[in-house]
Amino acid sequence: MQNRKLGNSGLEVSAIGLGCMGMTSAYGLPADKTEMISLIAKAIDFGVTLFDTAEAYGPFANEALVGGGASAEPVSMRSARALS
Repeated sequence: MQNRKLGNSGLEVSAIGLGCMGMTSAYGLPADKTEMISLIAKAIDFGVTLFDTAEAYGPFANEALVGGGASAEPVSMRSARALS
């Protein structure tokens, strides 16, 4: 997986990201939590480190899913929220 630098922050993320909006809202009923955690873990296996989440999708709902998917994976993840 290729990486990209975000501005001058020194933070690098995967060139391909995973949008998480539809996992908890927006497109009908929320998706199955277990399946979404499995999807996130699989994305991490493939080298994805950029997960697009927002509080607007349900307060911390997406972040909890990403945390669930990442908890089983030995990966170093940092939040870009501190950069904004």
